Amino acid sequence: MEIILKYFPELSENQKNLFKQLFPLYSKWNARINVISRKDIDHLYERHILHSLGIAKIIQFKNNTRVIDIGTGGGFPGIPLAILFPETHFHLVDSIGKKIKVVEAITESLGLTNVTYEQNRAENLKGKFDFVISRAVKLFYSV
Repeated sequence: MEIILKYFPELSENQKNLFKQLFPLYSKWNARINVISRKDIDHLYERHILHSLGIAKIIQFKNNTRVIDIGTGGGFPGIPLAILFPETHFHLVDSIGKKIKVVEAITESLGLTNVTYEQNRAENLKGKFDFVISRAVKLFYSV
């Protein structure tokens, strides 16, 4: 958690509390469903949360911006960004149902009201968004 505060010292107490809750939540879910590498769980803040927040050093999402996270997996980068930008709406999408189940559980546990989620494939998505984000997606398309 300290590494998050090093790069984002301006976090509110609520944001700090939400970020602190991520480790026990992801540890619990990762033991049941392999959300991230089991060897990596001890490096959650550095390798997954901070990595997800990196975009915030380049761009600040304005209030009411709509952002879609394609291939969110267990909620990266969408959930950390939703904590950082509580007035921005994040829609998290993954084709794997068990990963969306993790996103749903963590979102509800944290009480994040600016996050929605769905199990779907990127090519089937409808809707308009201001930004598309992703962390590790392999896109297939034909010419």
